[in-house]
Order: sequence, then C-alpha cells, then structure tokens
Amino acid sequence: MKIALIAHDKKKNEIIELAKTYKDVLSQHELCATGTTGTLIMGETGLSIHRFKSGPLGGDQQIGALLADGEIDLVIFLRDPLTAQPHEPDVSALLRLCDVQRIPLATNVNSATVMLEALKAHIAFEE
Repeated sequence: MKIALIAHDKKKNEIIELAKTYKDVLSQHELCATGTTGTLIMGETGLSIHRFKSGPLGGDQQIGALLADGEIDLVIFLRDPLTAQPHEPDVSALLRLCDVQRIPLATNVNSATVMLEALKAHIAFEE
C-alpha cells in the first residue's frame, strides 16, 4: 500500500508523534511525503520515505498527480484549519482528488489513528 504523509507547519509535531507510534505499521508500506514533513519524519523514525517538494513549492501537486493516476492508496494530511495557507488552492485540489478517486483521507490525528489501527489489525490478521 502506498501512503502519503502531509502536515501543515503547526501540525508537524503531531505527524511525527503519529509516525513514531505507528512506525511498525508504516514501515510495512511504501511511504511518500511532502519535503519538510518527510524529512522530519525520517529524522525522528528512520522510516524510508520518498520526499517530494515542500507543499507550497509544488509538493501537494506532485502528490495530487499520483492520486489522479491511482498511485496512492491512503492519505494522511494533518491540516491546520485555523491558519490561512498560501497554497490553499493546491490543498483543496488534493482533497478533491481524494474524493474523486475514493482514496481514504485522514485530516486530523484521530481519523489517522483509526486508519492506522485498521492497518495494524489487518497486518496482525495476515500473520
């Protein structure tokens, strides 16, 4: 399964903690992320992550292109709904692509936890 990891600046610590908690689950999947988020997660967890450009510099669009081509299976995008984002049109496009392609999308820690727990249970079931 290919999982995209994205987080706005004020949510970077949350996605790092999430990745630490679910490192065993995430390590069994192909991971990609926007630039800064991917670099921070890799530094804290040692997970292998294909990094794209930073979100505002086109990383959201790069992941969006993979979504449009059906190459992403799950998106964890911890959004900061209280801060205006200079690349908001890119963010909206990425969210719309998840809906169009029927890709599961977690936009906060609780929804991401539900999805990662489901993956964890699936892995345990396969063993």
